[in-house]
Amino acid sequence: MTVSLIFIPILLVILLNIPRPSGRAAYYTALAFFAYQLIAVFVPALGSLQLAEIIGKLFRLNVYADGISKIMIISAAIVAFMSLVISKSFVKYDGRLFSLANLILLAAAGINGIVFARDIFTIYVFVEVIAAASYIMIALDKTESSLESGFKYLMISSIATVMMLFSVALFFLAAGGTGFEEVSAAVKNFGGNTVVLLAVMLFISGLLIKGGLIPFHAWLPGAYADAPAGVSVFLGGIITKTAGVYTLIRFLYSVTGFNENIKMVLLIAGSLSIVIGAIAAITQKDFKKVLAYSSISQVGYIVLALGAGTVFGVAAAVFHIFNHAVFKSLLFVNAAAVEKQTGRLDIDSFGGLGAKMPVTSATTAIAFLSAAGIPPLSGFWSKLFIIIALWSADCKGFAFVAILASILTMAYFLNLQKKMFFGETSAKVENVREASLPFTIPAIVLCAITILAGIGFFYVVKSLVFPAVGLI
Repeated sequence: MTVSLIFIPILLVILLNIPRPSGRAAYYTALAFFAYQLIAVFVPALGSLQLAEIIGKLFRLNVYADGISKIMIISAAIVAFMSLVISKSFVKYDGRLFSLANLILLAAAGINGIVFARDIFTIYVFVEVIAAASYIMIALDKTESSLESGFKYLMISSIATVMMLFSVALFFLAAGGTGFEEVSAAVKNFGGNTVVLLAVMLFISGLLIKGGLIPFHAWLPGAYADAPAGVSVFLGGIITKTAGVYTLIRFLYSVTGFNENIKMVLLIAGSLSIVIGAIAAITQKDFKKVLAYSSISQVGYIVLALGAGTVFGVAAAVFHIFNHAVFKSLLFVNAAAVEKQTGRLDIDSFGGLGAKMPVTSATTAIAFLSAAGIPPLSGFWSKLFIIIALWSADCKGFAFVAILASILTMAYFLNLQKKMFFGETSAKVENVREASLPFTIPAIVLCAITILAGIGFFYVVKSLVFPAVGLI
């Protein structure tokens, strides 16, 4: 399954570009691939395609799948599929649809490569595959704001690229290789060596930039807000979680381990991101920018869980990655629906939109309640696990930060819901109707996952999350 899910999207991009480009063909091919990816997780034999396996042996990739990989592959398939479904309603030209489908397939190859990689150089390569595809997707509309945001992402991400590549070179010098086992042995044996310490610091800093953590977040709000609607779903739902946070989890869990200095860096970065992201979200007037700063805050929870430095903390972080991928994708889908039906996203220009768009209003409320940690929704359980992980690791002050920040999350949720969906119907939305099926169906499906993962959290945790990190 590992090699197939990396090379199939690359092969599809090559094959799609041999004949005359067809946006429709590329679009449905990409949809079919992500459906295949989701099924392949549960039917492993389907993922073992001989051609891809042969190609993988030729390139000698150091990859394999484990429980954490499966959770990420499921999340990526769901988010990418929903992103493509709503994109067709926004992309006006066949050529642009062709480009978008190809870019999402390339990004999928990068995501799957990172998820399965067991070599830090391989991780670096696939992180850059994601970055290159993301630059173009953000600027796909070619508006002044999208080009500016894409360029800002390029510049800031390039700093992270240099840091990570330099780190890989230092690890190679110290360990004689870049595999997880070799690097882990070097960190264990030469942890006090200046070269090894610098390499660890640079690699972690690069990943914090890729993940958009405070204070490395300058690129993220503009990228999320100015990207095409479907791209915002993809970026907010899975891209930054994979290129930044998941890779950080894998690096710490499989390579360096958690010492007191690393834990303190994670606890501070996580806390700052949670609080500052939530406060910034309250002050925003644009729906997508509220969601962008909310993403910074929610990613802070994941990093804070890692700061506990325990296996339970890693499990809580992985669980919240999945939950955040679902409810944040739902919110960006609904932002796209509002933009499609009204032509704007300024939350102060609405009022009573819930009466006109009941499905969008209801599913937005459920997604925000999950983000705020209200039971029995899925976000409540992962946040509860994060708080328990921090408390049991004697990080009680940071546990209180996580609890109190949920109040800020509820504050910006109520502010947005009140201004956009509650109250008397404004004359500005008098002729607005509920969004079409390409928006409401993804919203309902993602909402159902949020509810069911919350109600059935024990099954999800027992069968997926705890086995993924070796916690029984």
